[in-house]
This record gives sequence, C-alpha cells and structure tokens, in this order.
Amino acid sequence: MADRIIIENAAIVTMNDDEDVIFDGSMVIEGNRIVAVGGSEAVSGFDRTNAKIIDAGGKAALPGFVDLHYHTAIGKGYCDHLDLWEILQAFWYPMIRSINTEEAYWAAMASYSESLKAGVTTANDMLRRLPGLARAAVDSGIRVVLSNVVADAEHGLDVLDDNESAYHQCHGMGDGRVEVYLGIEWLPLASEALLVDCRALADELGTGIHIHLNESLGEVEISQQTFGGRRPSEVAYDTGILGPDCVAAHCVHMSDREIGLMRETGTHISHNPSSNAKLGNGIARLPEMLEAGLNIGLGHDSAEGTNSCDLFQVMKWASLVHRAERKDASILQAPQILRMATRNGSLALGHETGELSVGKVADVILINLRNHHFTPWVPGNKTHLISHLVYSAESAAVDTTIVDGTVVMEGREFLLFDEEEVLAKATESFSSCINRMEVPEEYAGLLER
Repeated sequence: MADRIIIENAAIVTMNDDEDVIFDGSMVIEGNRIVAVGGSEAVSGFDRTNAKIIDAGGKAALPGFVDLHYHTAIGKGYCDHLDLWEILQAFWYPMIRSINTEEAYWAAMASYSESLKAGVTTANDMLRRLPGLARAAVDSGIRVVLSNVVADAEHGLDVLDDNESAYHQCHGMGDGRVEVYLGIEWLPLASEALLVDCRALADELGTGIHIHLNESLGEVEISQQTFGGRRPSEVAYDTGILGPDCVAAHCVHMSDREIGLMRETGTHISHNPSSNAKLGNGIARLPEMLEAGLNIGLGHDSAEGTNSCDLFQVMKWASLVHRAERKDASILQAPQILRMATRNGSLALGHETGELSVGKVADVILINLRNHHFTPWVPGNKTHLISHLVYSAESAAVDTTIVDGTVVMEGREFLLFDEEEVLAKATESFSSCINRMEVPEEYAGLLER
C-alpha cells in the first residue's frame, strides 16, 4: 500500500467542532494519520510520486462509522418470531456455546465485511472465541474492541479468566487495531461478586468494560428481585462497573436516578433503536439522556436481532422512532444523529477517530452521491447533504472504506480477502453450529415454525 493517500474533489464532512463541510475538498493521509484537510491548496505541497491518488468527484468523505454495540452474527433471519428472552434461550446461547474458534473466525469475517461495506470502520464486538474474532479483524482490516460474553460459571458461557486470557493473547494485534475489553453479558446471569471482580480486573489490566444494561423490562424485574430492589444500573454503580471506561448497551428502561448515575460516572451509552424495536423491548429515553449530557453512540446490536449491520438504518431509526413517540419533529435532527454514529462512538472508546481533521487517525469512508439516495441535492448545501446521509442513504452508497490509513475496500471491492470465500465459509459455519447446538427442552419447540 502507498505510504501517502491523496483524496481530491470530495465533499468533506469533517465532523469537527464547527461541523464544517468542505466542498471540492482535499485530504492527505500519511501512515495512519490525516496530515492535511482543506481545499485544493491543502494538497499542493505534497509529493505525488508513489502516492495513491483518489479522485473523489461526486463523492462525500466522512469519518468511518463506529458501531458501538455489536455481536458478530452467526445466523440471522432464523428467530424473527421470538422476543429477546426466547431468542437467548432457544437460539443465541445454544449457538454460542457450540461455536468453535474457526467457526467464530468465519462468522466474524462475514460480519466485519458486511460492516465495512456499510461504512463501519470500528466495531465494539462482544462474543466468544476472541482469538478467532481478532484474527478476522486483522485479515479484514477493520478496527475492533472485543469482549467476551462473561457470566457466572453455571451458565456455560465465558468467565473472567477467559476474558483475561483473551486480553493477553489478542490485545494490540493488527498494529493496535484490536483491543480487548471485559464483557458482562447482563445482570440476570451475573452475581454481585462477579461485577466487583470485573471492575477490579479492568483496573488491573487498564482496559474498559462492555455491558448490557436495562435492555428489557424483564431484566429490570429480575434485577430488583435478585439485588434487593435495585435496578440494573444501580447495581452496576454500586459494584463499580460504571465509569468513563464503560460502554453500557441499550439502557432502554432507565429511571431518572439511573440517568443521573450515568452522568455522575461519565459512562457512555450505546443506543440501539432498531434492535430494541424488533425484539419488542421498547424505546429508550434518548431525549432525556441527551439533555442530561450523556455521551450516546449508536449500535446495530446483532444481525440476529436486526437482520442487518447497516448503520445507516440505525441512524434513521434513531431519529424517527423518537419523533414518532414524542410526536415532535423538532428533536433528533440529522447533524446530531450523524455525530452519534461518528464522534460520539469514537469518544466512548477513547479513539482518535470520528473526525476528519489534521492529526486524527485516518478511518475514512467515501460515499457515492450520484444515485437516487442523494437526488435531488442542492450542491454546496451541507444541510441538504447531511439530511440525505441520515434519512435517505443506505449501505450500498459506500464506495470506499479506509481503516487506519489502509484502503480495505474500493469501488465496493475488498482488497484484503476473498469475499465469496467468506460468505461460503460463514454459511458452512452456521450449518455446523446449528447441527451441534443443544437447546433446553423447555425452549426447543420455539424454533419450530
């Protein structure tokens, strides 16, 4: 790959503090950093010899999306008729108990390639068999934060020792593109002692925590029954889980006190509106959380729960579902939603991405504007452009994906791996897992349709 990439003639959506959009803009990437952004003059002093020149005429350049809550997909479209608890017991837990490292690798390759095609350059991925996922991140070129599905030992998932082992084995792979956090599945499978031990280990390793919190009413009820009347985020606060190194996923059913605890601790939240809707879990109090000053990013959750890794869909849901519920078209405007998908997610993970400015890490996507998604468009009108990005565009509009200064997809063709092989192997892995998985007898009938 060229040491220098020069992008010219793009509409550069910087996502900087002033939310500048530079029309007919240019950008220079050296190594994994952005070294120049501006008009045509921004590239005039750079040697073009041996540089990769990208003519981005008719395209917009954006920071790559950060999918802040993510599960590598093993199978999708198989349990559309089930709610969260039923999917977990009849399908998801049996599947991830049966999966081996090689199958996890191919499942992750399929998930990561789908995400890269949708403009996602960072995935905050919680699953099992992290060495397989880390190898897939290295081979696909994506940036990942990985965590295990940790629960108390009797549930047959992962324990903290598994996550610690994965940290020592995988953290820092791919020239630093692979990080490992500690993952807590959710409170119905976790004791208070496990949560305390998780915080202690995270502090010892100097890493973060990824946890499901307040996703469903059933989870809230189980928490109150198990932990002396305390709601999930209250338990997480009391055990030290919450903090600026913690990403809490979902947070659908939050009390005013719990929102206050998130603010007090600086905990980041992944809002996953399409998954919350499809699984019948409800609508989060997003306007109140934003009003409280919480940092909110966006996640698709799992393709088992949403059937797609397309963060464009998630952006649209993140605006429309709340406008519908509140009967207020003035809330959750497009610029705020786009910021959640880029800068906010990057902030949550402590990354130097999410913005196209000098010195930032070069995670960049190019969006093709010459299609129906962006027609009509008033040239030079940034409000119109950002509206189309949030409300009209789909993943098919992504032309080029650059991660850590490396072009991993160009013209919708992957440069680092064979896409057809990935799709075939992922299907084989799903068939193998589903033939081996053992579903508890009381849930077996749920899969019969």
